Amino acid sequence: MTSSPRTYHHGDLRQALIGEGLAQARSGGPAAVSLREVTRAVGVSPNAAYRHFEGRDGLVHAVAAQAQLALATAIAERVAATPSELDSGAASIEKLRRVGLAYIAFARAEPGWFATAFFTQDTQATDGVVTLDGDIVAPFELLMKVLDEMVETGALDPARRPLAEFACWSTVHGFSDIAVNGPVRWQPEPVIDALAASVVESIIVGVRGTLDASAQPAILPE
Repeated sequence: MTSSPRTYHHGDLRQALIGEGLAQARSGGPAAVSLREVTRAVGVSPNAAYRHFEGRDGLVHAVAAQAQLALATAIAERVAATPSELDSGAASIEKLRRVGLAYIAFARAEPGWFATAFFTQDTQATDGVVTLDGDIVAPFELLMKVLDEMVETGALDPARRPLAEFACWSTVHGFSDIAVNGPVRWQPEPVIDALAASVVESIIVGVRGTLDASAQPAILPE
């Protein structure tokens, strides 16, 4: 049995197209986003999409922005769960840890969205920040805020703050990529978990320039 075409009130079609594009990206990454398939799925002609997007690239651009927001939401939720009993300095360090672990977890759980999030060539790094359509990319902004909080609480030397977000981001993004697409993906999940924890601890030690004696190196499962 086939379903009848869906209809939308004025102003809803653009978001419906993006939502269907997100569904396609979730299963197959940016290459899976097809303007023809998206419009077919929502029950309109391909020409209707051109009122909202300048072709497929415009649709992928919008889908990428939503994938970035999904990643930011996953990070924010884990950061918000930081234990309240920690003192301010320890809490800010724990938040940075959670940013890194949430980023990796999202990449592993949602590889299609992860591949799409930074696919668009309109994402730029200018003036020390990463932007899309002139706005700071949401996951990047969260990372910057946590690093700023570390400075405010005394957990990070202000002299080490400039551009620290790029060192953190490039490291965690690189590991996420090899965990999803590289040889690390063939490892058992407990091994990947341990490697992810080790990478994030290395980020914290590296950005702070100190070795926390209480931090234990990750032990890989036998």
